[in-house]
Amino acid sequence: MMESWEKRTQTPLLILAVAFGVAYAVPIVAPDAARSIHELCLAVEWVVWGAFALDYAVRLALAPHKWHFVRHHPLDLLAVLLPLVQPLRLLRLVSTLLLVGRRARMAPQVKLTTYVAGAVVGLMMFGSLAVLQVERNAPDGNIKTLGDAVWWSFTTMTTVGYGDHAPKTGLGRVLAVGLMLSGIALLGVVTANIAAWFISRFERDDAVERRHTELLEALTREVQELRAEVSRLSAPVPASAQGTPPEIQHVRKIPGPPSAPRA
Repeated sequence: MMESWEKRTQTPLLILAVAFGVAYAVPIVAPDAARSIHELCLAVEWVVWGAFALDYAVRLALAPHKWHFVRHHPLDLLAVLLPLVQPLRLLRLVSTLLLVGRRARMAPQVKLTTYVAGAVVGLMMFGSLAVLQVERNAPDGNIKTLGDAVWWSFTTMTTVGYGDHAPKTGLGRVLAVGLMLSGIALLGVVTANIAAWFISRFERDDAVERRHTELLEALTREVQELRAEVSRLSAPVPASAQGTPPEIQHVRKIPGPPSAPRA
């Protein structure tokens, strides 16, 4: 039941996550937008969080062992509780990313690579927006535009760290640490999945090659057996065996009628 629920809700929740991303980005990219737009974006964020919270509650209700489910899904529970503990927009972002990541774990290898690659891009963009929101008004900050934030996120996730842009606030540095660790983990997953895909392809090719080799060996054996049979049948018959067959030699000769006496 729970697996069926997760499969049915995977696509709708991913769509809601995209809607959350848009609602999260608009107030940061356009801080001078109308108040109604900001309120709408805030409402969308809470609606998405409510949908994920409802999803967690339904999965918990469908789980046969409730405590086992809670103990083995701590990130899901943390993602649902974080926005309630501290109503910061950044925590709602973290909760959404965590719950979308849980959906990615259900996917097969090819889809998982796609999910992870999308997560890398999403994490970079969300990290850029988050650090821009924190550092934009910092007195000595040098991340003032979205372009600066994206450049900083890219260099941070890849651990290049040119140092031309760096967070100055405490929360900005916390974001930098989280982005570095998350970037290393996600890029490692992408690399591992690509390597696993190549290995699986090589294994399939080896299996096909072994099968062809086995078929060729079997065909070779059959040809050799046919040649031996043809050679046996076409061998010359020995002279001692060219007479009358034994079964005919044992047949008694039937005498004919007596000949007439000579005159």
